Amino acid sequence: MSGFEAAGVNFGKLFASVDAMDTESFLSFIREDATFRFGSSPSVTGHAGIRAAVEGFFSMFAALEHELHTHVADDNVVIYEGEVTYTRHDGGTITLPFVNVFEVENKLITLYRIYIDIGPLFAE
Repeated sequence: MSGFEAAGVNFGKLFASVDAMDTESFLSFIREDATFRFGSSPSVTGHAGIRAAVEGFFSMFAALEHELHTHVADDNVVIYEGEVTYTRHDGGTITLPFVNVFEVENKLITLYRIYIDIGPLFAE
């Protein structure tokens, strides 16, 4: 996956870790006391909470793949816009738009917010 490096973080590798559903690789980009929020779910703080949230989400799908379209970076804030394709366990797929907002300190993500409407994923 092509990507962009900003604030010392290789976001291409970050998104590749998500697409591989590799939680430990994903967490290597995130500071131990970071805060993470996916959509309208409550925020979680710290690796243990983030690990539980991410692994729970990964278990709902057979695969996912991000296509990155636009990024903006300013000092320690990085924003990505793109589409993510989810493959359900029944083989069906759906592609949804997303925006991710990151805050970075010392080459680690301290705040990770994902803006997406996942309602269509669960529609009949």
